[in-house]
Amino acid sequence: MKITPIVSHLQTTCPTFAGRISAGIYWSATASSAPTGYPAAYVIATGDAATANDLNNVVRQNITDRIDVVVVLAGNNESGEVASEQLHAVRAELWRALVGWFPDSYYEPMEYTGGALLQASTSQVAWRFGFAAEFQLGRNTSDQPAETWQEAYLDALPGFTGATFEMDAIDPADPNLKSPGPDGRIEVKFSGDVTP
Repeated sequence: MKITPIVSHLQTTCPTFAGRISAGIYWSATASSAPTGYPAAYVIATGDAATANDLNNVVRQNITDRIDVVVVLAGNNESGEVASEQLHAVRAELWRALVGWFPDSYYEPMEYTGGALLQASTSQVAWRFGFAAEFQLGRNTSDQPAETWQEAYLDALPGFTGATFEMDAIDPADPNLKSPGPDGRIEVKFSGDVTP
């Protein structure tokens, strides 16, 4: 999922960070950049997971995109008691901002997936809060844009304009050709045109 709209949404809905929310690609690169103040948050895409195709004639899969919101707090004291109290309040604020929120029109509402300590020192504490949202890969109707190779291939085929039917009946059969029939002779032929 796109990270920039999530960052904008959090900047609007999470006043605790006072705008100190940015995007990152992975935590180790983000960790090397010192925050401009505390608390700070970094939205990081952490991966996706896909279910197996659930149809026989086309491809349709459910994809779950995952993100982490890494919150960085000042260390404050040796035991981390102050940071622990802050994390509890920050987590509640992130839940209010993200749980049930739709990151885009084709996503299901976002869910919380859990959190964990990333690093702790006397100077700062970093805690990750995980969130996920699911969407469908493979369109529902033909008027939607193609999302898979198969859909793009089928879209490029010419439209169905009609059909010609040639019927070789089992009986009567020509014993000189094949018995019992069908014998290879066309007994009935008709065409049908389709007008959209």
